Amino acid sequence: MVATAYILINVASGKARKVYDQLQKLPNITHISAVTGPYDLIVTVQGTDFNTIGRLVIDKIQAIDGIEKTLTCNVIEFEQ
Repeated sequence: MVATAYILINVASGKARKVYDQLQKLPNITHISAVTGPYDLIVTVQGTDFNTIGRLVIDKIQAIDGIEKTLTCNVIEFEQ
């Protein structure tokens, strides 16, 4: 089973493009969207489990200059 999560990101003013470019270099990121509303970017990530995703967020994503806040939303699959 593959774990999937959406990472909602707040970025410092004027840093969205720089952060976007840095996120594209990271492993396990499958999609990045720039959005309007309370968050600036939404990133889709996949990993072997939610712990792997959590380590990516803490060690790599939150370390990017310009990122002010993240919110991780784990995807839960309903049984068929």
